[in-house]
Amino acid sequence: MLDKLVIANRGEVALRIQRACSELNIKTVAIHSTSDSNQKHVLLADESVCIGPPESVNSYLNIPSIISAAEVTDAMAIHPGYGFLSENSDFAEQVEKSGYVFIGPKPETIKLMGNKLNAIKVAKKSGINTILGSHEALGDDSAAVLKMADKIGYPILVKAAAGGGGKGMRVAHTKANLQHTIDLTRSEARAVFGDDTLYLERLLEEPRHIEFQMLADNYGNVVCLGDRDCSMQRNHQKIIEEAPAPGIPLRQRTKMIQKCIKLCKQIGYRSAGTLEFLYENDEFYFIEMNTRLQVEHPVTEMITGIDVVKEQIRIAMGFPLPFKQENITERGHAIECRINAEDARTFIPSPGKISLWHPPGGPGIRVDSHIYTGYEVPPFYDSMIAKIIAHANTRKSAIDRMRIALSEMVIEGIKTNQNLHFEIMQHNAFKKGSTDIHYLEKRLGL
Repeated sequence: MLDKLVIANRGEVALRIQRACSELNIKTVAIHSTSDSNQKHVLLADESVCIGPPESVNSYLNIPSIISAAEVTDAMAIHPGYGFLSENSDFAEQVEKSGYVFIGPKPETIKLMGNKLNAIKVAKKSGINTILGSHEALGDDSAAVLKMADKIGYPILVKAAAGGGGKGMRVAHTKANLQHTIDLTRSEARAVFGDDTLYLERLLEEPRHIEFQMLADNYGNVVCLGDRDCSMQRNHQKIIEEAPAPGIPLRQRTKMIQKCIKLCKQIGYRSAGTLEFLYENDEFYFIEMNTRLQVEHPVTEMITGIDVVKEQIRIAMGFPLPFKQENITERGHAIECRINAEDARTFIPSPGKISLWHPPGGPGIRVDSHIYTGYEVPPFYDSMIAKIIAHANTRKSAIDRMRIALSEMVIEGIKTNQNLHFEIMQHNAFKKGSTDIHYLEKRLGL
């Protein structure tokens, strides 16, 4: 049994993990940088350890410091949350080699699915469609690359095999700018991921972004908790997510669930994970697997009643899943808005002191946030400061509840994208559902 766990993250997700641990009667150790000593989860944790200065590379990405925090507090496990080291196979391996439980997949699974070329091969083996592309690393032969691109067709995506978070991905619209696009993407991939392996993929014109939430234990049991639509994006960054994805035929959804379960069993997956797809012209195309907890997991929790974070921890403790696929039922519809500390039009981050925070409430409203009146939003990390989730019996009612919640919410002292979310809730295209991943950028003229 786990009796103490290190939360290797910050902000909203760290508080989310802390609450799940409290329900499971597991003591928590909050690590933090010098700028995060006033984080809510740090104040609520049983113990806290400062692991370095504000810069992530010297704190939240510092593997030796995180493992040392587990050592000095006599903890038994480490939960990486999302972002930072959550999909770093070296971190997972070092955690386990040091004698601690890693709350997540096996290191070799993270490494396998973290490389998009390998992940595509796994998907193909499971009978899942993939987007037309090279599906192999680009070599140095420019003529061969141009020939391959002509065969795939323009516009074409140049993607980093180790990419993620919207980075390591650029579009070449014509043969004339392909080589320049490759050079830029390779340089970014080398700097951000330490791996400049690239491949080519056909750019779909009007796809939706649909993903499936998976849970798997150590005994070969795998369940899918349904799908989510994450198509409302800017610069490949999700802004609004909802579950279930509107407009997907039940027969097709059921078929995809079975394929996702097959893939997870094929690779011996454990813990929570998400399989991501582009959906266009009634076809699903695999793009990647996120071997971690997702930011948008609350919408799945709201419609299924299953606590994904608690199940993650229970799986790591050695418990089998307490339910089977036939036990998974969905109730109603849920929508999540990511509230960021940024200008709603320019998207420039807006750190600073929150002079007033009044969260929304009412039936079906959930607020996941670490902020409070007087909290200082630091300039060093991701700008997301809250997630507002609305749940109702129908999608229309969920949108109405979200609109009311956004009108009630008050955040003063900094700029946020609250008004942008409020506007989107009133867009006819969003109300109808099934907007594609380019909708928001076209609407904003970006």
